[in-house]
Amino acid sequence: MYPLKFQPILKERLWGGTKLRDVLGKPIENDITGESWELSTVKGDVSVIANGNLAGTSLQELIDQNPEAILGEGVVERFGTDFPILIKFIDAKQDLSIQLHPHDELAKERHNSFGKTEMWYIMDADKDANLIVGFNKDVSKEEYAESLEKNTLLELLNYETVKEGDTFFINTGKIHAIGAGVLLAEIQQTSDVTYRVYDFNRRDKNGNLRELHTELALDAIDYKKKDDFKVAYSQDMNTVNGMVNCPYFQTNFLELSKDLHQDVSKRDSFTIYMCVAGVAEVQNDFGSTTVQKGETVLVPSNCTGIALKTSGAKLLEVTI
Repeated sequence: MYPLKFQPILKERLWGGTKLRDVLGKPIENDITGESWELSTVKGDVSVIANGNLAGTSLQELIDQNPEAILGEGVVERFGTDFPILIKFIDAKQDLSIQLHPHDELAKERHNSFGKTEMWYIMDADKDANLIVGFNKDVSKEEYAESLEKNTLLELLNYETVKEGDTFFINTGKIHAIGAGVLLAEIQQTSDVTYRVYDFNRRDKNGNLRELHTELALDAIDYKKKDDFKVAYSQDMNTVNGMVNCPYFQTNFLELSKDLHQDVSKRDSFTIYMCVAGVAEVQNDFGSTTVQKGETVLVPSNCTGIALKTSGAKLLEVTI
């Protein structure tokens, strides 16, 4: 099982732009592409292999045929043959809607789905671009509901100005939004359950307001002010720098100016590399592939070592 690349699944969005094409080289043909789904087994949006002799095979088909070899025995014990991670690049030309995601138990009860814990790595940001992450003070459910009625929700929210390299961990229940001018890499649980609570009264191309999920969100929101979202991590060269370690994924930051070899014989998980700068060759026991800025590679679990060959690259490494 050589390192696998996949055809991007491109999504038009009301708030999307052109950076996925202009900065990351994605084959978009319009000016409102907001998302490139890099690795997905979400129903209706299943990734298809783009390289090697498995080209044309879907990720889900490959997992169904070889679950332990692709995912790792421990991952199969936890998730069965469901791929537990959804990987995206997101370009926000306009502000995204203000939203949140339910936790696992609530998502299972209401939607027969996982919840949605996620992480953002900022790849590019216009001057003064920002994110909304959480509240700027403790808020009661009643105060929150009143702010929706009076159209004053924005006064309760916490804004974070961002730059390249900033990283944010968005746990379930945390109200959030990506601001205009931000291009980021997103790592999340496999789930497409989102509760949209405010959308700036925008209308779609047909003149319709987008659906809000006001009532569903009330029991899913964390109303406390918390400072638990900015990820502090080292950026030491030519080593593995830990970023996020949560029950759903682990992420590392690698800035390489030379080759790096890793023994993964005891890593009971697949490994994902998102290239956020430069170019690298990813090798395992069975083959290799090149990954450049804006591309993603999946290294199946059944290998003993991974070699990253480069003279300059920044990579996000994702495992379970």
